[in-house]
Amino acid sequence: MRDLEATQQYEYIEKARKFVEEREQAIGRKLTYNVKTFGCQMNARDSEKLEGILEQIGYVESEDEHADFVVYNTCTVRENANNKVYGRLGYLQKYKKQNPEMRIALCGCMMQEETVVSKIQKSYRFVDLIFGTHNIYKFAELVCNMFESNSMIVDIWKDTDKIVEDLPVKRKFSFKSGVNIMFGCNNFCSYCIVPYVRGRERSREPREIIKEIESLVADGVCEIMLLGQNVNSYGKTLDNPMSFADLLREVNKIEGLKRIRFMTSHPKDLSDDLIQAMRECDKVCRHFHLPLQSGSSRILKIMNRHYDKEQYLEEVRKLREAVPDIALTTDIIVGFPGETEEDFEETMEVVKQVRYDSAFTFIYSKRTGTPAATMEGQVPEDVVKERFDKLLKEVQTISTEKAMQLEGLTRQVLAEEMDEQNPEYVTGRLDNNAVVHFPGTKDMIGGLYNVRLNECKGFYYIGEIVND
Repeated sequence: MRDLEATQQYEYIEKARKFVEEREQAIGRKLTYNVKTFGCQMNARDSEKLEGILEQIGYVESEDEHADFVVYNTCTVRENANNKVYGRLGYLQKYKKQNPEMRIALCGCMMQEETVVSKIQKSYRFVDLIFGTHNIYKFAELVCNMFESNSMIVDIWKDTDKIVEDLPVKRKFSFKSGVNIMFGCNNFCSYCIVPYVRGRERSREPREIIKEIESLVADGVCEIMLLGQNVNSYGKTLDNPMSFADLLREVNKIEGLKRIRFMTSHPKDLSDDLIQAMRECDKVCRHFHLPLQSGSSRILKIMNRHYDKEQYLEEVRKLREAVPDIALTTDIIVGFPGETEEDFEETMEVVKQVRYDSAFTFIYSKRTGTPAATMEGQVPEDVVKERFDKLLKEVQTISTEKAMQLEGLTRQVLAEEMDEQNPEYVTGRLDNNAVVHFPGTKDMIGGLYNVRLNECKGFYYIGEIVND
């Protein structure tokens, strides 16, 4: 049974479909769409929702941006992400002049910034629709408003406590899917814009999450990714609070589901019970992404991370004790304001001690609107570059050494796509998220296979199926 808001949106879908049908009859062809996603997996999942609504309305997907309806789902974690969008808009302008049917919509995190919206209204007046992160469920309604208006539609919400279920989704993959379990973030790390553009934390009801996953499994999905800005804090906003650990246990019971992944975790909220749940649940992948950001307790305090080096290392110890074969990955920022050589060396020591399977390393990027942007002690570029290169070399060395340990062993691989380099191979992932290329055909995609990892290439493996 759909709630009132969902019912209303399906009514708008029907209304928008009539607009599309009228235009198609007038021009004698199908109208096309293209959704381009910038940013994280949360954005990717949002884009699947946008595409689902567009297809229900009657649009047909185009392979590129030379379409009748182009949607940019934007990211704003780093300011260069904003510049990419401005560049793409400049590119689109000439195509819009050539195609009177063309509509352009902008949504996502970048649109939650007032200065961005003002700039678009002034310099990119050919954009038709602007909305943010909080009212994406109203997309069909906004499309109707766009069709009925001769001017730019701007609908930005500061925040929301609403979660609307049961709207259309077009999945990118038939065999795996992201599933939102919560939205927003309450952490306010000093370098991060996300809480300002995604709003406060709000969790979905567990019954809705379970219902969605059961439906996905019935439709052929064998792997799901539970998504949230901080999944470890799931359930705190529910009328009947439920921990993320208990949610994992419930999801693990779903028949037909093979793999469970999740991201992202915050170290400050990593509970002993969650570690135990990972040990108990056989479907949960032996991979944990635990962002470090810095190995210096002093810098972590300035970052407002709410843990120190010792606490982080203790969580790592507990994880490895409970799940000995777990793969640990992380995020690390180099060159945060005030970072000294001693602070950086502490980060290096943590990297050497933990021995991550892989790490996403970033040079600190000043983000306007965050406390860190105005901090004193901005580190000179040449110093940051030297530190970054040193860190990257260490991370890569350790990652290769860790990967080599699996060479020659047989492990289960989920075949995900055809290999881009070799048409006779498929590409898949291990339980620990490592990439494997092995001989196969298109009909194998979505299946789980026992693959012997014949050769480690550092960041991936070459293997072959082992038949029992």
